[in-house]
Amino acid sequence: MGLLALGTPLEWPDAKNAADKVRQWGIEQLLSIWKRAKGKERDVLRWGDEIEYLVVAYDEQNHKVKLSLRQADILDALAKDQALCNQGGCVPDLQNVARDGEPLPTFHPEFGRFMLEATPGKPWGIGFKDLLDVEPNMKWRRAIAKEHMKPNEYPITLTTFPRLGTRDEFITPYFPPSGDRLRSQFLPDEIANPHIRFPTLAANIRARRGRKVEINVPIFQDENTKMPFNDPTVNYDLHKWPEDDDVRNGAAKENHIYMDAMAFGMGSCCLQITFQAKNIVEGRKLYDQLSPLGPIMLALTAATPIYKGFLADTDVRWNQISRAVDDRTPEELGERPLQNDRWRLPKSRYASNSTYISQDSRLRKEYMDPDLVIDETIKQRLMDNGMDDLLATHFAHLFIRDPIVIFGEDLKELDLSKTDHFENLQSTNWQHIRFKPPPPDNSIGWRVEFRPMEIQMTDFENAAFSIFIVLVTRAILSFDLNFYIPIPRTTENMETAHARDAVLNQKFYFRNDPLPPRATRPTTNGHHNSGTTTPATLPSRPPTPTGAVDAEYSLMTIDEIINGQTSSASDQGFPGLIPLVESYLSSLNVDIQTRCDLARYLDLIRKRANGQLWTAAKWTRNYVRGHGGYSGDSVVSEEVTYDLCKAVEGITRFEGSDGGVGWEMFMESKGITRKRKGESACG
Repeated sequence: MGLLALGTPLEWPDAKNAADKVRQWGIEQLLSIWKRAKGKERDVLRWGDEIEYLVVAYDEQNHKVKLSLRQADILDALAKDQALCNQGGCVPDLQNVARDGEPLPTFHPEFGRFMLEATPGKPWGIGFKDLLDVEPNMKWRRAIAKEHMKPNEYPITLTTFPRLGTRDEFITPYFPPSGDRLRSQFLPDEIANPHIRFPTLAANIRARRGRKVEINVPIFQDENTKMPFNDPTVNYDLHKWPEDDDVRNGAAKENHIYMDAMAFGMGSCCLQITFQAKNIVEGRKLYDQLSPLGPIMLALTAATPIYKGFLADTDVRWNQISRAVDDRTPEELGERPLQNDRWRLPKSRYASNSTYISQDSRLRKEYMDPDLVIDETIKQRLMDNGMDDLLATHFAHLFIRDPIVIFGEDLKELDLSKTDHFENLQSTNWQHIRFKPPPPDNSIGWRVEFRPMEIQMTDFENAAFSIFIVLVTRAILSFDLNFYIPIPRTTENMETAHARDAVLNQKFYFRNDPLPPRATRPTTNGHHNSGTTTPATLPSRPPTPTGAVDAEYSLMTIDEIINGQTSSASDQGFPGLIPLVESYLSSLNVDIQTRCDLARYLDLIRKRANGQLWTAAKWTRNYVRGHGGYSGDSVVSEEVTYDLCKAVEGITRFEGSDGGVGWEMFMESKGITRKRKGESACG
């Protein structure tokens, strides 16, 4: 999250009246970018990662852990550290100092006052030195953050705090719930970053909906869980705000954990990767080809089995964030006939992608979303100014949404040297892949942001998933891979990824054969591949596919998608993403030591996919259920939460080594230590 704009935000009635103006001006700014940058070229791939931390504070004496709301104090301490300033500083939002030498990691505020975002000090390149520097850099970031916290605080990488929204004091300092902006039964307004953008975003989403956001997560039914389950934390007798009627009108569903505020979603941590393409053509290809991979990586990184002090019957965060920022009205949701709104909208503004944008001859019209909603007037405006149909459709879809936060000062004059109105809509369409035009100063190229992955407990895991998806993009471009499936199948896959232990127990729609004609297939045995086979020279433009679309894809396990399907003599079966990556590495004649170093990371992905190693969600659920203070009733108590956070901190430091806590996520059987950096991973 970059520098946050300041100004006077409009309350929803005024913002609604200004929405059309912001949309129109946003399109004019987009056209200005398009005309200036559509021919922009960059020679090499650059990429960056974003890590988000929860800051927890331990009360050792009382055996409790709380979220620390000291984001601003920690950032201020980082900014005032003279030694860091002498190295160029690491809080660009608060500093303006020259940066010389190896840049420090940078730290930024996030939605929750208990969160920090950390990024590398400069973009990574594709060189293998950069790839192997990612894990040390992530460890460095965590160490710097920790050094500027209180002794009892720690930057932990859990997706959500297990007891966020419970009736006890789960934050420090404590504030009572039910403020004017969130109007939540469970959370105070003070839990959000105080920058005026965030409380306005939450308040205007609620006002546009005409009620609070509604988040219901199915309860995990354990042996002593009282069924039917009715969330005992819900107060049906509150009468402070009009929205308190929501629960009396059925907002809290039976057998579900109920939450009612944006912070329950936007207070989640994730791992995001942004790629800079060499040009717009490459960027559009990456956007399309990464889209079907999103649900696979979501399930593979599953890490969110607890909400509001209860075990949930889901493993990932995505739908909860989607519902936490869902500003659709009853008419847009299809609950009432359309009278005042323009469309029925099938998805929240935080959702899986609904468009493909590459001018690829392999892109068939049958792959497109039949329920796609677009603003035809905006599409025509874009096409009249030279934008092609596919890209114009994409932006005309994004611009069906209303801008939520509008600053009155920005409505005085259209400035085509800025992108504020365009970004107002672009940045609040939180799709699982985001296509990002260059900024006005043209210093950065066309970018693609990969957003579905869950944050992992350790820097090793976060580095592994970052490096893996980077190598997948290189294989996509080098081998001209084709992962196209119909968009509705990707939407279904995103839902499937939420299932408990989806990584092992579910199947996902995926393309049967990603290789173009005349490419040699990597050799696979379903689990490991030497990576010695390199695809042959590829045709300059693949032919348009023919035949039944349904025959192009099938249901596969994540093991089959990652490691490959067992090949027969006829060489059939999906080759596997890791074998494809290994073929790419072999095509570059990478030295043995580098291959061994990279193999550490690929091995984690391989074994996570085939079940030899556990997801964080599985480990967390198992830890809670095995804790002596757990009563088998789905309740994650303060005692269990304290011990869980301590265990996760230990895992972050030691990564389950020598059969220690969390070994199930890092080694095949207890007592067998995972190879450490500097040791051969190939022998």
